[in-house]
Amino acid sequence: MTKHTDTRPAKAARTRSWLALPIVLLAGCASVPPPPGAAQTSEAPVAVDATPATPGDVWSLQRAQAAQAPAATPAAPAVAPAAAASAADAGAAEETVAPPVPIDPVRPEVRLDLDDRAARVDLWERVRRGFAMPDLDSELVRDRERWYASRPDYVARMTERGSRYLFYIVEELDRRGMPTELALLPFIESAYNPQAMSVARASGMWQFIPSTGRDFELKQNAFRDDRRDVLASTRAALDYLQKLYAMFGDWHLALAAYNWGEGNVQRAVAKNQRAGVAVDYRSLRMPAETQLYIPKLQAVKNIVSRPASFNLQLPELYNHPYFLSVPIEHDIDVALAIKLAGLQAEEFQYLNPQMNRPVILAAGTPQILLPYDNANRFVRELALHRGPLTSWTTWVAPKNMKPAEAARIVGMDEEALREVNKIPARMVIKSGSTLLVPRRSGGPIVDVSSTVADNATMILAPDAPPLRKVSLRAGKHDSVETIARRYRVSASQVAQWNDVGTGATFAAGQTVVVYVAAKGRATTRFASTVHGTKVSHSTHRSDSAASPRKSQRTIVTPKHVVAKQ
Repeated sequence: MTKHTDTRPAKAARTRSWLALPIVLLAGCASVPPPPGAAQTSEAPVAVDATPATPGDVWSLQRAQAAQAPAATPAAPAVAPAAAASAADAGAAEETVAPPVPIDPVRPEVRLDLDDRAARVDLWERVRRGFAMPDLDSELVRDRERWYASRPDYVARMTERGSRYLFYIVEELDRRGMPTELALLPFIESAYNPQAMSVARASGMWQFIPSTGRDFELKQNAFRDDRRDVLASTRAALDYLQKLYAMFGDWHLALAAYNWGEGNVQRAVAKNQRAGVAVDYRSLRMPAETQLYIPKLQAVKNIVSRPASFNLQLPELYNHPYFLSVPIEHDIDVALAIKLAGLQAEEFQYLNPQMNRPVILAAGTPQILLPYDNANRFVRELALHRGPLTSWTTWVAPKNMKPAEAARIVGMDEEALREVNKIPARMVIKSGSTLLVPRRSGGPIVDVSSTVADNATMILAPDAPPLRKVSLRAGKHDSVETIARRYRVSASQVAQWNDVGTGATFAAGQTVVVYVAAKGRATTRFASTVHGTKVSHSTHRSDSAASPRKSQRTIVTPKHVVAKQ
């Protein structure tokens, strides 16, 4: 077993002031303003110049403010620069208005100058210089190289998506002293699509399944799924990879564990040790998917190293941030945030894919990511905005009720209520469910609390007689579709009950769970969660393993499943 040694001691030894959650500090106004009384407006605590500032003007102001700051607090960028400027100009007849100052979200102490020579360095070359994993040379690598080389359009789409996030991830890897091959891992996991969802319900560019996401503090509720959050999921993925490397002392084994599950790799290693044979990646007996996992990464590494050798062209990338982080202090509609930033909705979703509802709750999402120019525009336009920032609030169902009844109580069209809260047909809303509903005009404007923002769930139950659980063994050619036809239920129900996708097939002999109408027998209830919504089912009381997810645990599945390419 070869232990990885970092070949970049200078990088690993850097001492910088890093933020655990990167935040861009914008002078004058960096956040949504507080609501004055009953009518919320976006009047900022400090006025912001509505005219665009050139990079030169921005940095002249930043340097002037830094010179005014006390020498004992050089690492305190959280102090509003406008406050320092205001104190210095207290005797002036008219206060100078400070333009917004963008700060690199990963390196708040480093001046961000997009025309700086270092910022014009080829980012791909920086990635190549950071490669530190041992190369893998095998026929499987050649096979994957041919696969990518024969699909130049796919590679172009994948690298174009990845260009938004690559600088941020490389910076994080550099800060942690980790090899930059890991910046290529989302190419393998999700084709760098932060909204990817696998058949095993792994989500985001790093493809966390729900349980592993919770293990690494990625919130998953009615309002957001942090497995899709660019910053949070990257932090969690690198934390997990560091843990796996510490466990195995070998990056190839760590990556195999990321894909297959650490317990499975530990057992495979122990089996080889008992047999007295090698325990490196190529010597372990693993599923085909995991056997192909490192060759895929090696193939992408080879393409990044020598794109011309494969008749491929990588997009031009420079060594500076693609996005900045803008603080959000009050709830704001997603549509309004997009409008203020002057951004296409698709681009906003690429940078902020974690939202499950059309509102950003400040208590749960304290910042949004925006490209450089759009971050400045957002702050300027926010200061000029008049009127409410959000048209939504939350409402908790006091009892079990049908969507039509809930819609009548909150004064909302039933179809609109179903759509915004993702309530399927023929479902009942359970007591205690948190729904997104329109704000009442003229009422007090209060942001949704952190308790609701972090823990809200919506529990649904079928509007049908109680169900009982039936466990069966799949036949040789059984799939979700064939089981659904056999029991006269929908494919989506079978998929949900068995934690698989609607297009999944079952292995011969695999336990499959379905729910059919109970015939007047006592029942017990349980709930499963799909996309932040809990769906409650009824089962026969003698079925001790009532939850579909619980019964499925008897089947060994990988910790992570690679999304389809």
